Amino acid sequence: MSEGVKSSTVQDAAERRRPIVLQVLPALNTGGTERGAVDVAQALVEAGGTALVASSGGRMVRELERAGATHLTLPVHSKNPLVMFLNANRLARLAVRHDVDIIHARSRAPAWSALRAARRAGRHFITTFHGTYASGGGLKRRYNSIMTRGERVIAISAFIADHLREVYGVESERVRVIHRGVDLDVFDPAKVDPERLVRLASEWRLPDGVPVVMLPGRLARWKGQRVLIEALARLGRQDLCCLLVGSDQGRPRRRRELERLATGHGLASVVHLVGHCEDMPAAYMLADVVVSASTDPEAFGRVVAEAQAMGRPVVASDHGGTRETVLAEETGWLFRPGDAGALGAALRRALALDAEARGRLAETAISHIRDNFSKEAMCAKTLAVYAEVMGAQAPGGETAAA
Repeated sequence: MSEGVKSSTVQDAAERRRPIVLQVLPALNTGGTERGAVDVAQALVEAGGTALVASSGGRMVRELERAGATHLTLPVHSKNPLVMFLNANRLARLAVRHDVDIIHARSRAPAWSALRAARRAGRHFITTFHGTYASGGGLKRRYNSIMTRGERVIAISAFIADHLREVYGVESERVRVIHRGVDLDVFDPAKVDPERLVRLASEWRLPDGVPVVMLPGRLARWKGQRVLIEALARLGRQDLCCLLVGSDQGRPRRRRELERLATGHGLASVVHLVGHCEDMPAAYMLADVVVSASTDPEAFGRVVAEAQAMGRPVVASDHGGTRETVLAEETGWLFRPGDAGALGAALRRALALDAEARGRLAETAISHIRDNFSKEAMCAKTLAVYAEVMGAQAPGGETAAA
C-alpha cells in the first residue's frame, strides 16, 4: 500500500470518526464473547459506523444482521496452521474490499490470522482478552500471547487486566478495562411477564412454597455444582429446591455424576438438573438465591451480574471478576472458593432474609448493575477505544489484492 493511499485513509478515518470495524471470532452461537460482539456491532451501526463480523456462523448471525451489521462466513474457528494462513489472506482481502479501519480479534486462533491480515492491509489491530486461558507450557503461552498484541488490549475486568500485566507483561498504557455489559432491557424484573414465570415453573415442576436456590452454568467441573451439592448436604434441609441450570454439552456422564452425588447425600428430591434455559430473566425471578460456585476464577462473572440486575441475592466464590461485581454484604455474599462449609454458611444467611431485607437488597443490586455494568456503558467504552485508535497513525502494511 503506497504512502499516499495510507495517509489518505488515515486522514479520512480521523475526519469521519465513524469507523469501519471487522470483528473476528470463531462462531456466533452463544456465550459472553459472542454476545459482546453482537452488542458492539449494533452500537457501532447505531452510531453511524459500519460493522462487519467474520466467523464460521451460528444461530446469532440472524440477530447480527437484523442489527444492520454484515456477517462474513469464514473458517476462522480452525486451528489448522494452513487454514489459519489462508484465513489471514482472506481477511486481508476483505479489509481492503470493505475499506476496514480496525480489525478487532476476540479469540486466539482467529487473532493469529487477524494480526497478519491487519499488517498486510495496513489496518489497526485490537484484541479483547476474555479469559485467563490455560498456559501450561511455553508453546501454549506463546499461542495465548496473540491476544496481548493489539494496539489496544481490552480486558473484560480489572482481574484480567492484572493477569495481562503479571503473566504477559503487557504495558498498562495499552490495556483498557471494559467490563461486560448486562442488557437492561432484557434483564429487568419489571419486564418479565407473569405468564413466563408460570410457564417455566410448570416446565421445571417447581414445588410450591419452598425456597429456590439456583446455580446457572454449563455442567463443567470448575463451575462448582459439586461444591453446591455438598454445601446443601451440610445445611441438612429438605424444604428447598436446588436448580442446576445448564447444558451438559453432550457429556451425559457429567450429569449422571451430579445426580449420583445428590442421591448419595439424600438430596435426590432437592437437586434438579433442568438443562439449558432460553429464558434466563424468568429463571432468575424464580430464584430466592443465585449461586456462582466456580472453583476457577471467572474472568467477569456474567451470571452474578445478571442476577443482581434482576434484584436477586447472590452467593459467589471470592475470586476473579466476581469481586468487582458483588457488593459484599450488600448485594450478596462471597465465600472461599471450593469451600462447601463456607458456601453453606453464606446460603444460610441469604435464605434467612426477610421480605424487607430482600427488598432493600434488590433495590441496591439493581441500581449497582445499572450504574456500573450496563450494555450501553460497555458499547460506549468500546467505541471510545475505536475512536482512540483511529486517532493514531495506521500501521504500515503490504498491498492486499481485492
